[in-house]
Amino acid sequence: LRMLQVKLIVTGDDFGYCPRRNQGIVDCFLAGAISNVSLLVNGSAAADAAKLARRHNIPIGLHANLSEGSPVCEVLKTNSSLLNQDGFFHGKMGFRTALSKGLLNMSEVKQELKAQVELFRELTGHLPPHMDGHQHVHVLPEVRHVFAEVLEEFGIQYTRVPIEPGLHNCDWIPPSLMDFYLGVEEDSFNTVDVFTKHGIR
Repeated sequence: LRMLQVKLIVTGDDFGYCPRRNQGIVDCFLAGAISNVSLLVNGSAAADAAKLARRHNIPIGLHANLSEGSPVCEVLKTNSSLLNQDGFFHGKMGFRTALSKGLLNMSEVKQELKAQVELFRELTGHLPPHMDGHQHVHVLPEVRHVFAEVLEEFGIQYTRVPIEPGLHNCDWIPPSLMDFYLGVEEDSFNTVDVFTKHGIR
């Protein structure tokens, strides 16, 4: 019988968040604990992270961020539906609340995602071979469609769909977190067809 071969890819997210996190992720890669990294281009240490990836030949993709920190698109930094009253992204749960209330402009979401792809190319010298969403924003309703359009436009074929088999059996997860994870999984199941139609795997 032929054995089915499965390739396990372990990605270090939030590369570029800060210098300390950068070093920890590099250490993990050098130790063989992770396969590649995902870059937050709006992180305070994004440029340094890109240099570290080049120095150590670390495969690097884009961790698109719409929920934490500030936009990279200049025109969205001062007046945008993506910002809270303090001028930052709405946050992990705040983004979801704003989305559910219809307060987010999807054209601005698309604008910011495209700007992050372009900044990634500027920092690394190439387009991201894979792109996913910080705090799983890329599988949320409405956002998933815009995200897929941007990936198709740039020819990015790979992403992450956070479906976790066996999640229901993890009785050690607190109920509040479990509700969030189950919501992410439901959004992920609803995203698969959208991504497939855009040629994204």
